Amino acid sequence: MNARAFWVMEPGRGELRTESIREPAEGQVRVRTLFSGVSRGTESLVFRGAVPESQHERMRCPHQVGSFDGPVKYGYINVGVVEEGCGLEGRHIFCLFPHQDHYVVDRSAVTVLPDDFDPSLAVLAANMETAINGVWDATPIPAERVTVIGAGVVGALVAWRMQQVVEAPVELVDVRSERESLARSLGVGFALPQEAQNDRHIVVHASGTEEGLVRALELAADDGRIIEMSWYGDRRVALPLGEGFHSRRLTLKCSQVGAIPPHMRDRVDFASRMGIAVDLLAEAPELKVLINSEGRFEDLPETMSRLAAGASEVLCHRVRYQE
Repeated sequence: MNARAFWVMEPGRGELRTESIREPAEGQVRVRTLFSGVSRGTESLVFRGAVPESQHERMRCPHQVGSFDGPVKYGYINVGVVEEGCGLEGRHIFCLFPHQDHYVVDRSAVTVLPDDFDPSLAVLAANMETAINGVWDATPIPAERVTVIGAGVVGALVAWRMQQVVEAPVELVDVRSERESLARSLGVGFALPQEAQNDRHIVVHASGTEEGLVRALELAADDGRIIEMSWYGDRRVALPLGEGFHSRRLTLKCSQVGAIPPHMRDRVDFASRMGIAVDLLAEAPELKVLINSEGRFEDLPETMSRLAAGASEVLCHRVRYQE
């Protein structure tokens, strides 16, 4: 049968292309997509052709086709229903698959969603997985003072999850004052950068800006940990590491979802981490506020142009496929 998929043909231009998919073999499932999601940060960099050549192999997603030089089929937020295979017919699943209306994958590549879970919320699963990894990388302990800079989807999820772990108020910081209502919906505090609290044990940076990371260094307490969750693609970032960075014994540490933190590797694998993400989403319907944009699959080429240009009001954009 034929399927349609979104491809980035060259920097700044995408299109829907038709391709053939095979019948599922033993141990495989055929999926009809209900929703996919756009990962604003990474997918915008891919769409603009801003993935450094040195990172082309490391940044490949599980079911990517083509190269970052283009054309490339890229994406990792796909929610669908199994039409055939492995006795899962009719079950809703999540898969790290690009934007495509039908596809065939190994059974091991899909996470089956709970029966009572609204599948439209599962477009947050990949971002939740990233947030979980970020919290693990920060190694928080109860009562630590935590700030998260950048109230995008990942930053908001980190703040929400971090507050559960430290069992103390977490402050979410963003340059957009309108994000205060988002923070309130998630039960966390909010501040503009110039009003943010100082002396923080952990500062998680997820704004994707040089200014945000500099502010993270400023807000950290002595011996504080700054967890960098932004990825800048081919942009360079300058930091004031010649000021109090050494005398205050600050730690600047990256977090990247492609690897599980060393202290967790003997406890979880990628499949169980995704299972944790789905379970957290199933118990938190309030997180639906993070999905504030939706459009048709047929419109995705134009939508990606708008999102990659910096549609700042959009948090998670959900792509809707025809029944």
